[in-house]
Amino acid sequence: MLDLPFDLPPFEAGTVWLVGAGPGDPGLLTVLALHGLRSADHVVCDALVDPRIVTLARPGAVIEAMGKRGGQASARQSQITDRLVGLARQGLRVLRLKGGDPFVFGRGPEEALALADAGIGFRVVPGITAGIGGLAYAGIPATARDTNAAVAFVTGHGADGELPEQFDWDALAKGAPVMVFYMGLGHLDRMVARLLGAGRRPDELVAVVCDAATPRQRVVETTLAGLVAAVAAAKLTPPALVVLGAVVGLRARLDWWRPQ
Repeated sequence: MLDLPFDLPPFEAGTVWLVGAGPGDPGLLTVLALHGLRSADHVVCDALVDPRIVTLARPGAVIEAMGKRGGQASARQSQITDRLVGLARQGLRVLRLKGGDPFVFGRGPEEALALADAGIGFRVVPGITAGIGGLAYAGIPATARDTNAAVAFVTGHGADGELPEQFDWDALAKGAPVMVFYMGLGHLDRMVARLLGAGRRPDELVAVVCDAATPRQRVVETTLAGLVAAVAAAKLTPPALVVLGAVVGLRARLDWWRPQ
């Protein structure tokens, strides 16, 4: 279905592909993701996937919206995994389409484990995670030689809906010169307090990227101390990334993308 100088793996009946759709721009899909979309019988789609990507599915494929999105009504994870298992047992080629990368804060491991426990064959097709691709579209590199030799990707929203407490905030604040927070807007005030309490400077640069790599992308630059007020003033809403560190200062020269 694609004219390529190499073979792509067959999408076997009765199996599930867990496919990352990237952070937004349909052009960021991988060749393997596109191949899966053009082969699948049934696509189970997340809420954050760009609608233009769904139009790439094979004509006649069933498209089922079954996404999870914080703060909005959505299917329980158990319902989603049961649905994947049930469809595969019907002998269908099932594609689970997820925003970003399914194995980076995407609950892909839970779905893969459920498939493995049910004896369903599966393939993981990685996608570009928002913490890399989304920041790039905002003109912010995750790493730069003159600013940081390490970066931490952190969830701001734990399984219980609260700010995660299972890691050492002091160690995180001291050990990661750049931090990228996924799903961080819901507990922003507590997150800022934790970081300030762990020794991060109040004047440290922060950017918030909303709807990254989509025509709706918005970026707000501020400081750690001014973050909560800046987000409120701009009326920013999820999905959003929060990036803290000196790489934010490079955006003035690297802000290359203009949403159409």
